[in-house]
Amino acid sequence: MDLGLQGRRALVTGSTAGIGFATARALAAEGARVTVNGRTEARVRGAVERLRAEFPGASVEGIAADLGGAEGCRTLGDRLPELDVLVNNLGIFEPKPFERIPDEDWLRFFETNVLSGVRLARRYLPGMRARDWGRIVFVSSESALQIPVEMIHYGVTKTAQLAAARGLAESLAGTGVTVNSVLPGPTASEGVGEFVARMAAERGMDAAALEREFFRTGRPSSLLGRFTTPDEVAAMIVYVCSARASATTGAALRVDGGVVRAIA
Repeated sequence: MDLGLQGRRALVTGSTAGIGFATARALAAEGARVTVNGRTEARVRGAVERLRAEFPGASVEGIAADLGGAEGCRTLGDRLPELDVLVNNLGIFEPKPFERIPDEDWLRFFETNVLSGVRLARRYLPGMRARDWGRIVFVSSESALQIPVEMIHYGVTKTAQLAAARGLAESLAGTGVTVNSVLPGPTASEGVGEFVARMAAERGMDAAALEREFFRTGRPSSLLGRFTTPDEVAAMIVYVCSARASATTGAALRVDGGVVRAIA
């Protein structure tokens, strides 16, 4: 299926690994002109080299900028003045008891997980509106709907993304610009893999056994009973970025393996 992304200018934030890298890879495979983003030059360069090696004819560039603050967003916007597709994938998480989460952590999570996407959407929306075509995707989480007690601050920021995306979509009614959220479930990203490996080592278990225990006790509603893969999540993200998804806007689309026990 041709997704109509050939030549479209696409940015994926936080895309040197995990869901972000898988999304950049899938966009490159569709012929989009992809910009990879990460905090360090080394990580960005490595991701760009991997994509260029896999897709020799693809247009793949990279911009190193810390989007967890206004300055980094300005830097990226100055270097990349126009976009057709914006995937706000950047996000951080950290399990921590509620009473031990200081104001500084709340502000850092909000700046990174919410305001990075808000700032970039504000930067690129005028051009999308003028061309009457654009795609904005916020990569949220099933934690937006089922706030995890072990990291409430993370869940709150993921819920805020849903509100921002829905409100923005409504403000664009009648245009060719769509705004959606994608909600992955527990995913075998780089950060999650490192966390699982560390927890397994601390408890004297192998990673596979810890994964089984996690889904048995922590996410028993999962219908998959395993971590989703970054590629599985990227497939949904790239679809809603496509010309084929022109009638999908204002939606919160789950790729959660059935974790959320709801039919809507």
